[in-house]
Amino acid sequence: MTALIRPHSFTGVVKAPASKSHTIRRLFIAALADGVSEITNPLNSLDTRSCISVCKALGAEITEHEEKPVRWTVRGRAGCEAKNCHVGNSGTSLFFGLAAAALKTEPIAFDGSDQIRRRSASPLLEALAGLGVKVSSSSGCAPITVTGPWKGGRVSLACPTSQYLSALLLAAPMAPAGLVTEIDVPLLNEKPYVEMTLSYLTNQNIPHEAASDFSYFSIPGGSNWKPVSGPVPGDFSSAAFPAAAAVISGSPLSLLGLDPNDLQGDKAFFSFLEKMGCRVEWVKLPGAPAEPAEWRLELNPPASLTGGEFDLNATPDLLPVMAAVACFAKGDTALLNVASARIKETDRIASMAGELTKLGVKTTEKTDALIIHGGGGNIKGINTAGRAAFARPPIKIDGSGDHRIVMALACAALGCSSPVEIAGAECAEETYPGFLDLLGADYVQ
Repeated sequence: MTALIRPHSFTGVVKAPASKSHTIRRLFIAALADGVSEITNPLNSLDTRSCISVCKALGAEITEHEEKPVRWTVRGRAGCEAKNCHVGNSGTSLFFGLAAAALKTEPIAFDGSDQIRRRSASPLLEALAGLGVKVSSSSGCAPITVTGPWKGGRVSLACPTSQYLSALLLAAPMAPAGLVTEIDVPLLNEKPYVEMTLSYLTNQNIPHEAASDFSYFSIPGGSNWKPVSGPVPGDFSSAAFPAAAAVISGSPLSLLGLDPNDLQGDKAFFSFLEKMGCRVEWVKLPGAPAEPAEWRLELNPPASLTGGEFDLNATPDLLPVMAAVACFAKGDTALLNVASARIKETDRIASMAGELTKLGVKTTEKTDALIIHGGGGNIKGINTAGRAAFARPPIKIDGSGDHRIVMALACAALGCSSPVEIAGAECAEETYPGFLDLLGADYVQ
């Protein structure tokens, strides 16, 4: 599917979709738990549907209730015979599923999309093998078969993606009593996502030991996850895209459904916007004293954004959207220390550099960084593009089969001096269903 985005202003009030990271973690915890969980207002996207499929294959019973508020009832450890798992395009579901399957004693096979078949799980597979799990894979990528049981021990796990470590942290407590899983972590990117995972262990009083720098973990077996219920928080990663669309088009925006106290690392995006000159304000909304506080996040962009340097090691998923915003900033914007962006659904550094070049933006690509030289080519800004932009032929670019690339380019298109056609736009549904419609996209095929 190709989406056509015409330059225009984007403003108003937008409610952030539910967090994919929280939704997937809660689904896996609920699937491993004894009892019934009620997950309210989850993210219903292609990736979370892949997670549902994996959790069902691992034995959970999941019932979806569509009446408001939407909720998913999960009966964990239901005793069904484990089946083969297809993870679609969801890397998180693959890595979490591999660790959960390693707790069982029968072989369980995992496969997925062509992209998944190119995403390496080698460090996680080597760690599982060190814990006594039998692993079968020809390349370290799917298709992969794992066969438990989990025998414990001490392993080293380099984490260019934090999902490897979160997978072990979720599964290790369920190992048999008397076994201890020790993990040395010589490399860790995306630290906030590990903090999110650990918060679930802490909230359920599951024993674990973590070094202050997260270089070592010790998790005794013999614990049981309890059911996890309640509403899923809003997603800062997804909220970055409507925020970027407003900033690029020079318009104010109100965002609902986010919590400034949430552990999601990608809330750093709004601090980055402040550094670039935006006014960002959290407003606490009135409510009953016993209710959790609700917030409104107000964004007011400046007349002109300012470039800067941003370390994205903890938040590599922000690279595409930060690159899009940086096109409209004065001077250079350096997105640094983000080599892990190259091992996502696509090589996001190369993809953003290549597609922005088609829009006339000058970029410098480095091994672990992307530098955007703002204000060039077809990047003119909606305030100068005007209605004349509609008469120009569209610029054709490609979303690289990556939901964050597609959404970032769609945001950039709002400020171009011509319409933009983005091929492969359907993959935006993996994380943020309806986002392109929110931007007013037309579909040309």
